[in-house]
Amino acid sequence: MEAAALMDLELNPGIWLALFFAPILASFPIAFIWPRRQDSFARKLPILSVFGLFISFLITLFILFRVEEGRYVYPWLPSIGINFVFVADYLSKYMGALTGFIAFTIGVYGLEYMKEDYRLGWYWFFFNLFTASMLLVVYSDNLFMLLIGWEGLGIASWGLIGHWFRDDDELSYVGVMDRKVGPLKMFWSPSTGGWRAISTIRVGDMPMFLAVAAIFALTGTLDISQIHWGELFEKIGTAGTVILFLAFLMGPFTKSAQLPFSEWLMTAMTGPTTVSALLHSATMVAAGTYLFMRISWYIKPWEIHLPGVEIVYTLVLFLGLVSSLYGASVALASRERKVLLAASTMSSLGLMFASASASYWLGEFAVIVAFWYLITHAFAKATLFLVAGHIIHETHDRFLGGDREVFSKMKLTAIVTLFATVTLAGIPPLTAYWVKSAMDEVMEKLVHDVGILPFVLLVTISAIYSAFLAKFFALNFWKGRHVHLHLHGGGVMKTAYTAMVSMLLVLLAVIYLGIDHAGEEFIHAGMAEVSFMVGILVLVAYVVGFAKPEHENAVGRVLYDRVYVMALNDYIVPKIGWAIAWIVDIFNRLLDFIAHTFIPALFEALSMSVRVVQSGSLERYTKIVVSLVLGILFVVSVAGWF
Repeated sequence: MEAAALMDLELNPGIWLALFFAPILASFPIAFIWPRRQDSFARKLPILSVFGLFISFLITLFILFRVEEGRYVYPWLPSIGINFVFVADYLSKYMGALTGFIAFTIGVYGLEYMKEDYRLGWYWFFFNLFTASMLLVVYSDNLFMLLIGWEGLGIASWGLIGHWFRDDDELSYVGVMDRKVGPLKMFWSPSTGGWRAISTIRVGDMPMFLAVAAIFALTGTLDISQIHWGELFEKIGTAGTVILFLAFLMGPFTKSAQLPFSEWLMTAMTGPTTVSALLHSATMVAAGTYLFMRISWYIKPWEIHLPGVEIVYTLVLFLGLVSSLYGASVALASRERKVLLAASTMSSLGLMFASASASYWLGEFAVIVAFWYLITHAFAKATLFLVAGHIIHETHDRFLGGDREVFSKMKLTAIVTLFATVTLAGIPPLTAYWVKSAMDEVMEKLVHDVGILPFVLLVTISAIYSAFLAKFFALNFWKGRHVHLHLHGGGVMKTAYTAMVSMLLVLLAVIYLGIDHAGEEFIHAGMAEVSFMVGILVLVAYVVGFAKPEHENAVGRVLYDRVYVMALNDYIVPKIGWAIAWIVDIFNRLLDFIAHTFIPALFEALSMSVRVVQSGSLERYTKIVVSLVLGILFVVSVAGWF
């Protein structure tokens, strides 16, 4: 488990090629055939795409159980230190298997959920590209290769979030149609959601790219596990460390929707539910937190006692907690199924950042806690999104709603939702309780170095988190408004999210049986008095959230409108952008005037002057020369006199 130095080992490169290219190549038949024919034959081709996902999943299992921990290097541009370098370590092995399983299971779900879609070729190509890109991010040790996968995630997210680009179905929107608050529109279409996602992410990607270039210039290598991070930070000093590290982290911050870059994640719910499930569990947003964990795993900040590193990790700690509190509060006030889950994802991502950042003071265990919370959250959140998609499919309604009739007619769906929510909430003795107990222990130990605020924030977030999960269950299956059900099919979808939620039981068994060494430490943390008290608080919050899932007040309305953070995306930033564009336009006009009007006119005037001089008359030339000589003599005389 320890982040020790990795040996360079050998593995057939065909395995890596199959891992990354099987999903993409398997999506080609539907991608090429669909634009030409949309008949029954073409609608059967998505099964090939899912088969490609299955191949990748099997390879991730092979890497998890049969591949030795180490680096696998394949020459590419060795003269400048850029090679194909894959890493199999504690983090990448588990994360790869997680990504492979979730992508395959959601793919199976999508066979039924997307079967009548009008854009199947587009959907399956980008869905499989999304998965392959995330796997490249997971296993890449070389930052240049990682950036290729990182960019693939961005492009695929744009294609999938804006999949229903026609903007002709109210079910695919986010917000209340035609609602406005001042100059702000409070509803967003799929095309807007896709643009928001990629434009916001690009804000963080650019400084991240520059930081990677700086790392290469300063160290001569881009391999994460081979960079001497301590020496690098000592070399560039405190200010350099803060600037370089924060520039690099801008990519993870925007990808994982931390404040103030959170709004794109809410409007990303305009995409198909399968996309939301994949994006919020094992890809895209998870990529940001995973990369921070990977970097911390090899930086070993607990061994580097430098002011710059401490500043960055302190900032990440509080940014994560504040983002988590904000996301949990927004989820508690939300009225849309998928937006509630999106806000809850933001909250969970904040906790992952906060826990991983605690590694500066507490060591490697804090990263492991954050990573296990990522895994637990991924299975639970994927389950809840798939459930939400099924409910939307059966009710033709994206807002929270459902009474006991829904529970009676969709019993399996309701039971799966109940189990996923109580597990993710951290109610003892279920899976997330043990992981969250370890997180409680981490924040409690920070009291000596940072103060009590992180622990207080974590407990507060845990209570709110439990309450909105209870709200999600109550308003969809028990105490919500009456909805009309249109039950038809759903067998494949039920199978998929039942398989997904069952993985929470597998994780619970791993913890209880001590299959992974971390499980023993989680059990020890869960037995602590403080953790048990927090667990009881979470249980009470769940009961209260179930008993009173709706509570209207002014604060709730502001939180429902996400504190108008969308003004940054829809009003403030565009205004700034147009102002910059106006300034640039003025500058361009000035350059155009100088280059195409002023300079040509100046040369024309000079040319005319020369033509006047060039008359061909010797007498005229003599007068000019004599005048110049007399002028020079006069200037010299005056200068000599002074």
